[in-house]
Amino acid sequence: MKLQPDKSDVQTLTAHGPGWVAINNERVESSVVVGSRGERFEWDASDFGQLGAEHFAQLASLGAELIIFGSGKRIRFPQPAWLQPLMAQRTGVETMDTAAACRTYNILASEGRHVLAALLIEKP
Repeated sequence: MKLQPDKSDVQTLTAHGPGWVAINNERVESSVVVGSRGERFEWDASDFGQLGAEHFAQLASLGAELIIFGSGKRIRFPQPAWLQPLMAQRTGVETMDTAAACRTYNILASEGRHVLAALLIEKP
């Protein structure tokens, strides 16, 4: 599916498909964290079963006001214990499938919010 973002200076998720997303038209085929303030790095997990508390603690260290967790092809919720560092600093976390997370991130980033999308990219 091709997404058409409004003009913006922030990184946008311009497309997605099975096993990939595009960040500013650059295709990425591994799990990634992308942020509205230029954050971008590989997220070391290729399926939901590899995620753990350390993945979400890493996100807590970035100081975003909201984390959009794209859980892959279908919605799966992280264990509450994994979210403790985020809850302790009052950072919001929204969980949705990765396609929905891409769309939601673009809307919030275009509003000037400090938002991160943590996207689990699963192989088709």
